[in-house]
Amino acid sequence: MSDHTSKQFDAEMEAIRSGVLSMGGLVERQLRRAIEALGEDEDARLIDAVGADEREINQMQMLIDQQCTQVIARRQPTAVDLRLIMMVTKIVNDLERIGDEAKKIAYKSAAVRGNDRLTRIRYHDVVRMAGGTQKMLRESLDAFARLDVNAAARVVEEDDDIDVAFNAVMRQLISFMMEDPRTIGAALEVVFIAKSIERIGDHSKNISESVVQVVKGKDVRHATADEIRAEVAGE
Repeated sequence: MSDHTSKQFDAEMEAIRSGVLSMGGLVERQLRRAIEALGEDEDARLIDAVGADEREINQMQMLIDQQCTQVIARRQPTAVDLRLIMMVTKIVNDLERIGDEAKKIAYKSAAVRGNDRLTRIRYHDVVRMAGGTQKMLRESLDAFARLDVNAAARVVEEDDDIDVAFNAVMRQLISFMMEDPRTIGAALEVVFIAKSIERIGDHSKNISESVVQVVKGKDVRHATADEIRAEVAGE
C-alpha cells in the first residue's frame, strides 16, 4: 500500500470511528431526554425530540454501514482493521437498538402517571436503574474510543447490577398487581419501561464485548464476566 493510499485509508478509518462516537453521543442525548420524560407532565415537545433523535440515529447507522462496506470493498483491510470494521457494524446496530428502546421509554412515560405507588417506583427504582444504563452506555463508548479492554470488562460486570435492579422492580410490581388489580394496566407499562432499560444495559454490554473482540480477536459474546476478565488479563 502506497504512502498516499495508506493516509487515505487512515482517514477513512478515522471517519468511521468518529461517526460511531457522534452517533453514540446522539444516542446518549436521546436516552437522557427519554429519562427526563419520565419525570415531566405530558411534555409533548420532549417526546417529539426523542422521536426526532431516533430518525437521525437511523440515518447515521445507514451512513456508517455504507462507509464500512466501501472500505472493505476498496481497501480489503486485514487483521485488527478488519475486526474493527466488522465490530463497528455491530456497535452501530446496538446503538440503533438503544435508540429504539429510548423511544419506547419516552412514549410510554405518559401511561404511568396518576398512581402514587407506581410513581414512587418510577422515580426511585426505574429512574435509578436508568441512570445505571446511562453510565454503562457512556463507559462503553469511552472504551470504544480508547479501545480499552479493561474498561470494557468493567461495563460487562455492571450489567449484573442492572439485572438485579430489574428483578427487584418486577417483584414490587407483581406485588402491587396482586394487591390491587386496578393497578395492572399502569403497572404493566412500568414493566415495559423497565424492560426497555434492561435491554439498553444489554446493548451497552454488547458494545463493550465488541471492543474486547477488536483488541483480543476473540468472540466473547457468550462468555461470563469472569471469563471476559480473564481474557482481558491474558490468562
